[in-house]
Amino acid sequence: MTKKPVSVVVFEPEFIEGLRIIFEEKIVFNQLLGLKIAALRPECVEARIDMKPDLVGHYAYNRLHGGVISAGLDAMGGLAVMAAIGARHMDESPEQRLHRFGKLGTIDLRVDYLRPGIGSHFTLRAEVLRLGSRVASTRMEFFGPDGVLMSAAAAAYIVS
Repeated sequence: MTKKPVSVVVFEPEFIEGLRIIFEEKIVFNQLLGLKIAALRPECVEARIDMKPDLVGHYAYNRLHGGVISAGLDAMGGLAVMAAIGARHMDESPEQRLHRFGKLGTIDLRVDYLRPGIGSHFTLRAEVLRLGSRVASTRMEFFGPDGVLMSAAAAAYIVS
C-alpha cells in the first residue's frame, strides 16, 4: 500500500508577523495576559505566559488565577484555528488570509485544572482536531516551567 504524500505548509514571514500583531497587540486582553507566540505552524501553535503579580489568583501561594489559565487556553484555541484557516487558503495572499478571522468566536470551552498554576512561566499549546466550513474543534494544553501538564482544554469555535 502506497502512502499519500503529505503536503508541508510553510507560512510566509508576512503572514506570521500579521498573525502575531493580531494576537499579541490588537487583542488587547492577550497583552494583559502577557501571551507571546513561540511557534506558529499549521498543525500546532505554542505560546508563553510569564508569571507577574497581576495574574495571581491566590496571594498566599502566588498561584496563577484560573481565569488566566482558561482565557489563555481559549486564546490559543483561537490561534490554532487561525493557523489552520491560513494553511487551508494558501492560494490567497497573506493579507487576504489575515482578513478571514473577523467572524471567529468561541462556541464552547471546557477546561480541566489538573495542578495548581505555580511557576515562573507557562507554556500553552493548541491544535485543531477538525476544521469544518462553520465550526472548528480544538484541543489545548497548559504546562508549567518543568514541562508538567497543569491544565487541559477542548473548545469549539465558529469560523463562518
